[in-house]
Amino acid sequence: MTNTAAAPSSSGFAPLRQKVFAVLWIATVVGNTGSFIRDVASSWLVTDLSNAPAAVAMVQAAGTLPIFLLAIPAGVLSDILDRRKFLIVIQLLLATVSICLLLLSAAGLQTISSLVALTFLGGVGAALMAPTWQSIVPELVEKPDLKSAVALNSLGINISRSIGPAAGGLLLAYFGAAFTYGVDVISYVFVIAALFWWKRPKGADDALSEKFFGAFRAGLRYARASRELHVVLLRAAVFFAFSSAVWALLPLVARNLLGGTAGFYGVLLGAVGAGAICGALIMPRLRQRFDADGLLLGAAIVTALAMGVLSLAPPQWVAIVTLLALGAAWITALTTLNGAAQAILPNWVRGRSLAVYLTVFNGAMTAGSLGWGAVAELIGVPYTLIVAAVGLVVVGLVFHLVKLPKGDADLVASNHWPEPLTAEPVAHDRGPVLILIEYSVARENREAFLKAIAFLSSERRRDGAYGWGITEDAADPERILEWFMVESWAEHLRQHHRVSKADADVQEQVRRFHKGPDGPVVQHFLTIEHPGRGSTSDRPSEGVQHV
Repeated sequence: MTNTAAAPSSSGFAPLRQKVFAVLWIATVVGNTGSFIRDVASSWLVTDLSNAPAAVAMVQAAGTLPIFLLAIPAGVLSDILDRRKFLIVIQLLLATVSICLLLLSAAGLQTISSLVALTFLGGVGAALMAPTWQSIVPELVEKPDLKSAVALNSLGINISRSIGPAAGGLLLAYFGAAFTYGVDVISYVFVIAALFWWKRPKGADDALSEKFFGAFRAGLRYARASRELHVVLLRAAVFFAFSSAVWALLPLVARNLLGGTAGFYGVLLGAVGAGAICGALIMPRLRQRFDADGLLLGAAIVTALAMGVLSLAPPQWVAIVTLLALGAAWITALTTLNGAAQAILPNWVRGRSLAVYLTVFNGAMTAGSLGWGAVAELIGVPYTLIVAAVGLVVVGLVFHLVKLPKGDADLVASNHWPEPLTAEPVAHDRGPVLILIEYSVARENREAFLKAIAFLSSERRRDGAYGWGITEDAADPERILEWFMVESWAEHLRQHHRVSKADADVQEQVRRFHKGPDGPVVQHFLTIEHPGRGSTSDRPSEGVQHV
């Protein structure tokens, strides 16, 4: 489908020349605009039903909590289901939610409980949709245009963020909540029609395709073993936990501190979107002057200043300018952290690991929204914003010392690892599998070898091993044995295809310490299953491969 030899397009808008991408891109802009219209209506409607900060924050949390809970399962589903059909089902779910909101509002039966419950269901749909939408982009464009397509997706979201909140506020002010929710329902009709129009080609069957629970475990194993991903997740968690205060309390800021209407609240959110677009346009220049850590620290400082200004109940025009700056800072933080995560992830686990990132992001936003809402109940909205602003600056400076990974390793699959030789075909679901690799290492190279193989242990765990160790022969200390466990034969075969070129270089560094004319000896041991007794892992059968 893609042409890897083609030259990159000179224009960032080149993907829009491809009809399928253009139609679905427009559909996403329309759909996201409708979602922002719905969210503005719900956020403002809750202030009509209750003036309590905790109630307002609860609605914000209800929208992000499902993404925290379901992002990883959604990432797995996007890999194992037909993405087009999955997206259609999700859009139908979201349309149903908006129809329920419309009917309750029209009948005057809307309550805090119903609003929170339906907002939660809308969050479920968003959680299922996010990784799936991202996953279909490589199917819609040629490979040289992929980066431009990803950038256009970000631009589309910010266009929706600019239009949707302002339109939602105006519709709510002039026509009421029921009409506003009806506009959102119409947006889903457009998206569903575009998905039905798209004729997605069926993928070829893959004998090594992953099942849900196996893919889920593999994704978690990778996330647990990747130290670089841990740094990105830590930096994201502390930033979003403190910056979430402004989003959780913004409806109350607009209404109580600034004396605004629903229309003014929409204008504020539109200013955030406009600021994000401006931030995206100047981002290339900023990256020439600052590294990722500098950009993230700058975003934290600007966000903190914005919260400080809003806490002072400034004139409305000052608040709009402040929200423009906040939008630029927000998109800077999002793109910096997301870019750092993308740069360190190989393709085979990208969706699931990005889902882990989304889980941390939305978990921090959810916990932050609930926490800052509770704090505002005790000390008031202005002081809560000041506390959050000071905290954001402090953690920004402290965690600036924990540097984001540069992501300059070559993560393309190396395909250098030969397929294991077996005496007879092995069932893919048979396992667990014990892999032994025997090295002969001279005494004078022992310490350097152990340092090198320590890096290799992380690679084994990331690519599928759930246990790893290294031992020596008591009778011959120069005979060193590396072992690791994999849950099934199919998972070990997948390991062979997952090794990146950067990891292959690590393996080669370890192999250089092996002495002798031949390479290290590799053996595979499979669990024996006894009829009537289940499987036993203490009496394995042996499959031997000499490399």
